[in-house]
Amino acid sequence: MRTATVLFSLVLVAFAYTKGEELKLAEPCDTEACKLPSCRCSSSAIPGDLEPRDTPQFVVLTFDDGVNVNNIPLYRNLLYNRVNKNRCNVGVTFFVNHEYTDYSLVNELYNRGFEIGLHSITHKTDTQYWREASYETMMREFGDQKTQMAHFANIPISAIHGLRSPFLQMSGNSTYQMMNSAGLRYDLSWPTIRFTDPGLWPYTLHYESTQDCIIPPCPTASIPGPWILPMVAWTDMQGFPCSMVDSCYYNPGSDNEEGWFKFILENFERHYLNNRAPFGFYIHEWYIRVNPGLQRAFTRFLDMINNLNDVFMVNGNDVIDWVQNPIPVDEYVKKDCQRLTPAACRPTSCGPLQSDHNPTSYYMTICNRCPRRYPWLNDPLGE
Repeated sequence: MRTATVLFSLVLVAFAYTKGEELKLAEPCDTEACKLPSCRCSSSAIPGDLEPRDTPQFVVLTFDDGVNVNNIPLYRNLLYNRVNKNRCNVGVTFFVNHEYTDYSLVNELYNRGFEIGLHSITHKTDTQYWREASYETMMREFGDQKTQMAHFANIPISAIHGLRSPFLQMSGNSTYQMMNSAGLRYDLSWPTIRFTDPGLWPYTLHYESTQDCIIPPCPTASIPGPWILPMVAWTDMQGFPCSMVDSCYYNPGSDNEEGWFKFILENFERHYLNNRAPFGFYIHEWYIRVNPGLQRAFTRFLDMINNLNDVFMVNGNDVIDWVQNPIPVDEYVKKDCQRLTPAACRPTSCGPLQSDHNPTSYYMTICNRCPRRYPWLNDPLGE
């Protein structure tokens, strides 16, 4: 009877989040009530009240969009076999959308220790679609993609924690209601241009966020559970903010290695010499590939930070882990490196596969048996 009561209660909670009936407007943060590890007010204060010199500087490198034969060579050349100064493998987060993704390569990235995040099934280019997306739409795009990603890449569903909305287009409260239902831990879609110097640290949505709303609608309700990892903007060479490196309009130019290295370093030092909020290097692979000066400078930058005693390339989930349990850098460097159980993959080429949304046939490479149809919305496994 007790088990039945608990299950019934969980159903009621899920129903409340589904329909939005229980949502309440978030109130200003109560610092006495909002305590780690489960709650944190939006703030530039260092978690644990640490001094900057005692705080690990996290560098969060992310890549967006599909993983395939076009971009895997750069990932292999740039990232494989890199280690931080504590001899642990570097962390990187890949926010992957479904279409044109080779799931056997997603499996390869996972087995290299990199984090696989969600970037939607459809990645529709219509920003109004995302702006007006309901809870149900977000569940189809991201909740179902979590199952889809784990299935076709044959990686543990429990290893999928984060998401990034296409084009950084916010969906208001819907995203975070969906995250609770889908068991997703953090969102890395929300830019800030106000809280850059010092930068904004991750926080939860128990209370009202003080973060500036650059791409509305932003969440307004109290939604305990999900974490926000703010996208602290860079400043381009003319002083304009840019959330993604490839959106910095005034940049050093395609072949200017020294200019790019100085540009990256200036934005990094705004974090490192201040409150050490996580430094985000958010980019699309193609932009590095077509700008040889950037590629050379970026390699130099990674070589530099991988040899600093208090700087660590980690994934988004690692940042949330530390924020929930902040420890000084001299303790952090002594932590054991994470051990990964490899996920098997027998690459299988599938196709031609038909779909209702596109008259063109699809081909896909996965880690298990081929689906009957091309997986899509409302049919994420192609059954």
